[in-house]
Amino acid sequence: MSIDDLLPFGLCLLGYLLGSIPFGLMLTRAAGLGDIRGIGSGSIGATNVLRTGRRGLAAATLLLDGLKGAAAVLIARFYGHLDIALLAGLAAVLGHLFPIWLRFNGGKGVATGLGVLIAGSWPIGLAACAVWLVVAGVSRISSLASLAAFAAAPVVALILENFSFVKLAFTIAVLVFVRHQANIRRLFAGTEPRIGQVKTGTA
Repeated sequence: MSIDDLLPFGLCLLGYLLGSIPFGLMLTRAAGLGDIRGIGSGSIGATNVLRTGRRGLAAATLLLDGLKGAAAVLIARFYGHLDIALLAGLAAVLGHLFPIWLRFNGGKGVATGLGVLIAGSWPIGLAACAVWLVVAGVSRISSLASLAAFAAAPVVALILENFSFVKLAFTIAVLVFVRHQANIRRLFAGTEPRIGQVKTGTA
């Protein structure tokens, strides 16, 4: 087996390892806030970090989680074909959802998924971000904004991108929806917390 044969596997493995870096957990621990998994939804993502009241930490988590997804795509794109880069981006999302360092119990994939979309096709990524901002601004509910953004991404991709990217956007959307099952139930029940609201004991 040649190096060229191993390259796609190596790039996807790198994507997974990048995605699995738990920035939210690392930043909150470094700030002396303990384990972020013990508050709010128990997630390691930016929305849950915001529930600590530390907006700067939440913004840093959002940025770093997005950058690790983008980095996975851009590094793989430099060394391989676009399809390999998209697979590496998907691997980064899977790494965030199921990080090996946290016994495969990670975040919900929103910021990392958006980073992958922006790096893979910036018009799709920016469209998803725009949907998130509009829905979040109106509803003040992060989970609803996230679900709307990732539901829109495959639809926009059908118009602007090739089928490989459509499949990527759709797959990420499915993963995000699966990880938001508890949020979806609370949305229907009208009990989903709004942005910045602390609610303990939720999933």
